Amino acid sequence: MSQDEKKAAAAKAREEAMKKLQAKKEAEATAGAQQAADKPISEMTEEEKKEAKAKAAAEAKAKVTAAAKEKAEDTEQQPTSSGSADDKAKAAAAAKAKAAAAAKAKAAAAAKAKAQAAGDGAADAGDDKSKAAAAAKAKAAAAAKAKAAAAAKAKAAAGGGGAADAGDDKSKAAAAAKAKAVAAAKAKAAAAAKAKGGAAVEDEEPKQPSPNQSTLDKFVKIISERVGEDAIEESYIREESKHMPTIVIKRDKWLEVASLLKEHPELKFDMVQNLLGIDFKEHMESIAYFTSYTHRHSLCIRVKTPDREDTKIASIANLWNSANWHERETYDLLGIEYVGHPDLRRILLTDDWVGHPLRKDYEQFDEEV
Repeated sequence: MSQDEKKAAAAKAREEAMKKLQAKKEAEATAGAQQAADKPISEMTEEEKKEAKAKAAAEAKAKVTAAAKEKAEDTEQQPTSSGSADDKAKAAAAAKAKAAAAAKAKAAAAAKAKAQAAGDGAADAGDDKSKAAAAAKAKAAAAAKAKAAAAAKAKAAAGGGGAADAGDDKSKAAAAAKAKAVAAAKAKAAAAAKAKGGAAVEDEEPKQPSPNQSTLDKFVKIISERVGEDAIEESYIREESKHMPTIVIKRDKWLEVASLLKEHPELKFDMVQNLLGIDFKEHMESIAYFTSYTHRHSLCIRVKTPDREDTKIASIANLWNSANWHERETYDLLGIEYVGHPDLRRILLTDDWVGHPLRKDYEQFDEEV
């Protein structure tokens, strides 16, 4: 029990003792009054009646006062402990506020000192910068003055040779224009030769051979020896496709060449990686990519149709099963007919679809689709 709680308990004990003493006195007075009250009113004198009436009023007033006092004591007794706690909380809050104020003052003093030191440093730095700028300005002025003097001296020394210099400048300009014209003509000739498929211009640097050039040469040699030189229309390396060896085969020789690619021991192309078609407006092409897991080499074969109407090309689905669905897809979207295919029908679109959507001349039949 705290000191405040002990004091409150002692005060309450004193009040209760006084309360009991007063109650005892009142009881004695009440007993005397009772004796007087026992006498009938008719037998009382006028003075006794007044005395009895005043006594009754005093008793009633005393009872009311005692009740009010008791109620007030109960109310005061309850918040005693909470009042003590509030005092403690207030004291703690005051101490905390005081400490915060002290810390704030300390921080403000430190910041002020730091700002003052920084201001002094900035002033020193500003002075240094001003000095450096002035020195640089003076140096630049001196250099400009020296340059102007040298130019004036050179001009004076040249004297009447200005006309000769002008003549040299004109000669140089004419030579430069002539060289530029020659370069333009050379570039134009190179572009024309490239468009016609001709040889490179003599001045161009020799091109380094492709790492797959020897492989392509071997393929061309085997096909030329076994099928005939007329079976090959063109052969080249596609550098943009990882130096892919590429051969253009004539349409009527394609099935014979395909059999050779699969069966020849030095070729052994055992897989069709991909097969697709392209519409070049003037003709159609079927392009197939082959891989040999035995020899670890690859080959691209292109077969052209004579025009866009005659799109028949021999099927290789009976040689490589993986070509089956590729040829069906090319037929479905481009209309290339693979002759000899075991089941040539649409694979992506419905059987009643009109036309082939990847052809350049395709027109949609149903506008609502």
